[in-house]
Amino acid sequence: MMLAAVMDDFGTPLDVREVPDPGVRGGEVVVEVLATCILPYASEVFGGARRYPLEPPVIPGLGGVARVVTAGPDATRLAPGDLVWCDATVRSRDDATTPDITLQGWSSRGDGGLRLSRLFHDGSYAERMSVPTECVHRLSDVAETGAARWAALGVYLVPYGGLLAADFRAGESLLVSGATGNFGSAAVAVGLAMGAGRVVAVGRNQLALEDLSARFGDRVRTVVLSGEADDDQAAMLAAAGGPADVVLDLLPPSVDTTVVRAAAMTVREYGRVVLMGGVGMLGGDDLSFPYPWLMRNSVTVRGQWMYPRDANDRLIALARSGLLDLGQDSVRTFPLAQTNDAIAHAAEHGGPFVRTVLTPQDR
Repeated sequence: MMLAAVMDDFGTPLDVREVPDPGVRGGEVVVEVLATCILPYASEVFGGARRYPLEPPVIPGLGGVARVVTAGPDATRLAPGDLVWCDATVRSRDDATTPDITLQGWSSRGDGGLRLSRLFHDGSYAERMSVPTECVHRLSDVAETGAARWAALGVYLVPYGGLLAADFRAGESLLVSGATGNFGSAAVAVGLAMGAGRVVAVGRNQLALEDLSARFGDRVRTVVLSGEADDDQAAMLAAAGGPADVVLDLLPPSVDTTVVRAAAMTVREYGRVVLMGGVGMLGGDDLSFPYPWLMRNSVTVRGQWMYPRDANDRLIALARSGLLDLGQDSVRTFPLAQTNDAIAHAAEHGGPFVRTVLTPQDR
């Protein structure tokens, strides 16, 4: 038996109790969870406001840093005791072109993703979990004492996936729409780590934008949204020094599509727009762009959910090299017994580079 935080139903607190240990099956690795990030909107997921397709009872949790307990026979390099990053993005194995996807312990896409979630049902709010072998990535020389800080990889990976989808290149300009949130601020840091010539950080929270400028210096220019689309678009273009090479949208579900459109239309001819936020998931107007603008300017607009598998090792390399500085994060840890306190803390402290981390091995 082991301890885990179980969501028995939406709208009820998670119950920390003993549950059976995860079984060992072929194609999987059993790990001891050392640290897992609790996202600021976790309370909205567990409360039902975000309408995620979780099926209670479920142990939630979105990946994390762990120690290998048992590796299956198909693992040729992993060994018990290895420190690893566990990616929550699980893909079906029978269609490499258009795989179904589930986020283990968190969400899924379509009927196929829901079926997959029933196999890889439980996540990382537990002492141990079972993870598909291909989702386990060795951290090699990372010290176990840094596990809580490295748990933030799950936040940085999301915008990294968007920038990979845009084929973002060193020296280019990047406009981040929604830059004052957890994922948006991470996008600013990742863009700079990848060699951005300039990052335009756009949002409503002036203090958070000032913090981004103070952290990263002249390569970051900020725009405080006024709510007037034409004025905001002009301010973005001025901050970027002209049309941007890439626009990355990470706005939450509560935002109107006019904000997305204003930012996206600052992109240059042959530029790329990547949509990764939650706009429209709770209803509202559809996002629309002028057909002639898209066609005559050869603009690419792409939706991107999560990231490719190799993004994990590539981002780990960026962090290990120091190009992406995980040391800038402010980390507050909670033991498993205080999971509900941690969820409340994350909701109240969701600003840039603030991480709430569950450490299930701590008592």
